[in-house]
Amino acid sequence: MKKNKRISLIILCLFSCFFYIYSQKKLIVRSPNEQIKVSINISNKIYYSVSYQNESLLDNCDMALYLSDEILGLNPKLLGSKNSIINEELKPIIPLKFSSVISNCNVLKMSFKGGYSVEFRVFNNAVAYRFITNLNKKEIKVLNEDFNLRFDSDYFCHIQQPGNFKTAYEEEYSHLYVSKWKENDHMSTLPVLVEAKTPYKILISEADLIDYPAMFLQGTGESAIRSKFPKQPLEFGSDGDRSLKFLKEADYIAKTNAKRTFPWRYFVISKEDKELVENTITMQLSSKCEIEDYTWIKPGQASWEWWNGAAPYGPDVNFVSGYNLDTYKYFIDFAAKYGVEYIIMDEGWAMTTEDPYTPNPKIDLHELIRYGKEKNVGIILWLTWLTVEKNMEIFKTFSEWGIKGVKIDFMDRSDQCMVNYYERVAKEAAKYKILVDFHGSFKPAGLEYRFPNVISYEGVRGMEQMNSCTPNNSIYFPFMRNAVGPMDYTPGAMINMQPEVYCSMRPNSASIGTRAYQMALFVIFESGLQMLADNPTRYYQNAECTEFITQVPTTWDETRVLEAKVGEYIIVAKRKANKWFIGGMTNNQSREVKVNLDFLQNGKNYKAICFEDGINADRQAMDYRKTISGFNDKTSFTIKLARNGGFAGVLQIDE
Repeated sequence: MKKNKRISLIILCLFSCFFYIYSQKKLIVRSPNEQIKVSINISNKIYYSVSYQNESLLDNCDMALYLSDEILGLNPKLLGSKNSIINEELKPIIPLKFSSVISNCNVLKMSFKGGYSVEFRVFNNAVAYRFITNLNKKEIKVLNEDFNLRFDSDYFCHIQQPGNFKTAYEEEYSHLYVSKWKENDHMSTLPVLVEAKTPYKILISEADLIDYPAMFLQGTGESAIRSKFPKQPLEFGSDGDRSLKFLKEADYIAKTNAKRTFPWRYFVISKEDKELVENTITMQLSSKCEIEDYTWIKPGQASWEWWNGAAPYGPDVNFVSGYNLDTYKYFIDFAAKYGVEYIIMDEGWAMTTEDPYTPNPKIDLHELIRYGKEKNVGIILWLTWLTVEKNMEIFKTFSEWGIKGVKIDFMDRSDQCMVNYYERVAKEAAKYKILVDFHGSFKPAGLEYRFPNVISYEGVRGMEQMNSCTPNNSIYFPFMRNAVGPMDYTPGAMINMQPEVYCSMRPNSASIGTRAYQMALFVIFESGLQMLADNPTRYYQNAECTEFITQVPTTWDETRVLEAKVGEYIIVAKRKANKWFIGGMTNNQSREVKVNLDFLQNGKNYKAICFEDGINADRQAMDYRKTISGFNDKTSFTIKLARNGGFAGVLQIDE
């Protein structure tokens, strides 16, 4: 009997030692090209470090999920791990960069005692991880989530800092060393861009955001940052026609299914700045399309009346302009002439913002729908989010009327309740073949791939911000905000000024930056719904500019960034079928950038129609020059950009 006890004790000790050793296990997963290495150390928490070409970038970072009754990731007990490979071709329904994307990564999935797993995916240009729970209960409360990043040194970061969780993600970027970002300073929205060891940069964001709040990041005053999440609201009070007051909030950030995958936390790692712009990681990590028939989803451009005050004028305008039937018919006629797919009818189309069923009689909405259909121009209607929330059946009504889409505004939140609202809207709108453009919104995080009728998001300091929308800030968008998904910036101004002489007020709205800069934005910025923000009258007055703008596609087969430097400039080439479009923009510094056209089809000659900054554009921002020349794949040329300037061109095979 004593002998059996001794044997049992020895076996128990051996098992305990084995379990202890396994619980301390280190695992490694590399990118397919072996340039990125993720080292995972499982001890009192789940730690990971990331290096690129043997340069340490992230050091001893950790993660945890705090549930109401346990902490997943604290003293984890590893039960096993599994490696696999993903190598697939993705064809996005709304191809903002590429019509085809090869998604290739190495996968490590670790299973832990307690019914949860952590999955890492390592791409050639990115690292991502997520929690997966399979708990033996129906529902869990998530009190908090640790996303703790530690940097190898004091990195420089680019962040967007709202005053609190009530934000439309429209704040100007801040730029500071991470050690200067104190614990009590304002937090940041995602994405965040970190300049690591030269020349590496790290773009931080999230994907597959479902039934969970959006993540924010907070400084610590050291070489580290950590996550912060809005609590779930429980009770609301009235706060006007487009907002709600929080009367009570929960002690948790999410109440959700106990068996689920959680959002991906990801890092795009670039050695060249152009790689940030070309990345498609949000798409690669997001769930697949849930709409069976999506053939009705038509990206395109839209003529928009709000920014220009619905104020056409001139000898061809023989009616009193404003928010009325004649003005909107003028907008439809303009759209039809230039092949613009939609017009947007902003605030004022309805009798009140709270009643979406009763159009303003001055507008005669049903006549406009009929007229637009005759001219092959669809109508998109503006609504507040609160009106939609109270009238979710409106999508059925709009479909019966013949409305093509909705622009939903003023969400200004990203808690779990609001994230779920976005999904409910997307589902209901898709059921009735209605497009959705979210304004006053958070950044894209995957919903647009599950429901591609979500055709764009604002969530950016766009041109409606007038004098505070500057090229010095906007130059970051291709590398940050637009690098994670579609962006409704509303470009297209025909009154252009340099910042020191800027003055603007509707209906004579103006932009900071040159005319060529404004034209270039249609090529550089990505959105499934691209606005023409200015007055049709001004587009008629500037016909050659309008002819270029309205031929720029909103979807692309191929994207190549020719030259780029974060915060300074970008030159990008995009292909649609056999046409290439080139767009360039710079900050407040003039510069010359040499580009090669070796991406053109070998042996073919191309006709190039280009718009560049005029000789006086540094003072008179409306000054531009149009040129027509011949190029081929052996051509190299120098693009001259005035301060706050741009370059736009189209190249097509010269038969």
